[in-house]
Amino acid sequence: MSNLTFNPQNFGRVAVLMGGRSAEREISLKSGRAVLAAMQSLGIDAVEIDVDKSVSERLTQGSFDRAFIILHGRGGEDGEIQGVLQSLQIPYTGSGITGAVLSMNKRLSKQIWQSQGLPTPKYVRLTRQSTPQQIVEELSLPIVIKPVNEGSSIGMSKVNTSEALQQAIDLAFEYDAEVIAEQWVNGAEYTISILNGEALPVIRLKTPREFYDFEAKYLANSTEYHCPCGLTEADEKRCQELAVKAFNALNMQGWGRIDVMADQQGEFYLLEANSVPGMTDHSLVPMAARQAGISFENLVGQILQGSMELKR
Repeated sequence: MSNLTFNPQNFGRVAVLMGGRSAEREISLKSGRAVLAAMQSLGIDAVEIDVDKSVSERLTQGSFDRAFIILHGRGGEDGEIQGVLQSLQIPYTGSGITGAVLSMNKRLSKQIWQSQGLPTPKYVRLTRQSTPQQIVEELSLPIVIKPVNEGSSIGMSKVNTSEALQQAIDLAFEYDAEVIAEQWVNGAEYTISILNGEALPVIRLKTPREFYDFEAKYLANSTEYHCPCGLTEADEKRCQELAVKAFNALNMQGWGRIDVMADQQGEFYLLEANSVPGMTDHSLVPMAARQAGISFENLVGQILQGSMELKR
């Protein structure tokens, strides 16, 4: 993979959809503005749209030829904006409605991966009636509690004791009506970016915190990102192949990111998928692209190019 050259006129007028109303709004605005600046430096006629209820009207009035979706979380990664764009017949970047829905919902992602024989940690779906004792009996400690439809580790907790479990469950239910408990995989965490069907170099994530939570992702200075990731060539290839299978299994398209953990024996387990990953200058997809020799501007151009080639 390398830098490609683009004719900016081919893209026409592009709406850069950012912001929105999800818990990840601020991160989406940062990503969106970085994408917008990159497009403008490529000479593309790009316009910022902070998504609200009037988005259909603004898209129609703006005479846009295509859209770059850089909305994180609900409204952007759950099929909602994809449905709006399809109804307006505006081509857009990334996954279609199905891929967005399946990758956003952590429980559905895991069900599909399991059905295709792809490795993912054991989990249980929780209700308000689930007791800590039942969960520990099923999964054993430590356990990760996750709201099913949130990104950026929002509402997520790693739990090491039965006593802390109820509080973690209550927190997750504050963010979502659907919550899962997942077996903790004790080992290194990796992330694999996918660009137009190919895996970029693997990144290893290291944090002194309990896990790679919101603080570690966006606020802490102690998080380390290793790219090259330190895996052997064979293991990195195995990890990349698993990520591409996971991406395809969820019917994702264009670009995205798959997060995995490796256990003490070096086996990889799929954690979750991101159909609209962060695109700030500190984000993981641009970091992997740089390692592959792709500049930020060119990465944005390649993602946008995908909107011209994807069949919905």
